[in-house]
Amino acid sequence: MAASAAHRSATLALRVGAVVGKRLLMLVILLAVVFAAVDLLPGDAASATSDRGEGAAGVAARRHLLGLDRPVWERFWDWITALPTGDLGTSARGERVTDLLAAPLPNTIALGTTAFALTVVAALALGIWTAARPRGIVDRVVDLTSTAAFALPEFVVSVGLLLVLSLWTGWLPAATVTGADGAPATWTTLIMPVLALAVPQTGWNTRIVRAALADQAAAPHVEAAHLDGLPVRRVLLRHALPGAWPSIATGIATSTGMLLGGTVVVETLFNYPGIGTVLAGAVADRDTPVIAAVVACAATLITVILLLADLVRARTLGARP
Repeated sequence: MAASAAHRSATLALRVGAVVGKRLLMLVILLAVVFAAVDLLPGDAASATSDRGEGAAGVAARRHLLGLDRPVWERFWDWITALPTGDLGTSARGERVTDLLAAPLPNTIALGTTAFALTVVAALALGIWTAARPRGIVDRVVDLTSTAAFALPEFVVSVGLLLVLSLWTGWLPAATVTGADGAPATWTTLIMPVLALAVPQTGWNTRIVRAALADQAAAPHVEAAHLDGLPVRRVLLRHALPGAWPSIATGIATSTGMLLGGTVVVETLFNYPGIGTVLAGAVADRDTPVIAAVVACAATLITVILLLADLVRARTLGARP
């Protein structure tokens, strides 16, 4: 038995190593695509950040200073080889990218973490609630509502929240008010951005939780628990939910990327001082190091979450008889 456990552990370690290596390779390819895509956009960082009325000679000198007269693959190689040391490069406006991201990154983490936690809690609660009452009116209402919520893009939800909670009722400010440290002045300014991110993903994950629990309802051990006369809620939580975790974990991990993608729109609409606002400005400036740094941070976080989901799946499936 000990040898079997050691073999499973070694197999899992090799599988994790292969997954990490594959995703690191995908990350490098993604960053190379980012460099190439920005290079293909009209204009460049030198012209986008030049002073008004600056002549062609000044723009050319600035282009040389930024290294834009070098091939894109050389610039990418210099940037990617410095990345393991924590050097994210220098922005087109002469600021270290690490310093540029230091202030807004905690704000985005606070926004994304709160929206993620709300999504997980709401999806689990709604999914379990409807699974306990299959084919009832609650199940049908939640099913329709969750489908509609997932179909709404973040900017539509944001506009609706602005109309209802700000313009019509005046309960919340339309834009984020920041303090002297650059962070939101009060927690109430987080309410609408968090809801705008969480509503679509709650709809998506509620359907996943409900479907995963419905699949588990047909499992022999779950049917046996029902036949033993156990309460429905206990059967769901003790017998059905553990087997549903692989599907639920995958859905939640997928939501991480969607939440990060939605922050760009939500932070811009609510004037929230986060990474999304920095990224929008960097795209306008054709600032490749900043764009690549934001993509690298987001992709690393998504990779870690997906890896955790894979581990949950591997451990759950491996624990089944």
